[in-house]
Amino acid sequence: MILGMGVPELAVILVIVLVIFGPKNLPKIGSAIGKTVKNVREGMEEGSGDSGPSSEPSVSPIEASDAEKDDGLR
Repeated sequence: MILGMGVPELAVILVIVLVIFGPKNLPKIGSAIGKTVKNVREGMEEGSGDSGPSSEPSVSPIEASDAEKDDGLR
């Protein structure tokens, strides 16, 4: 049982989803849902690892190299 639903209820939901979206779109939908779940999990792991704001701002290597090239002439 998943979320209090048995096999017959899940089968009905699957058939309804199949009718609405069609068999060609189901892999795309599954992939999008999987990526979303993965991003949410990664975000939750990053959020739980932070104890607070860091004292130094992080600068990416691209931003640092751009700043060196410009020498502050903006």
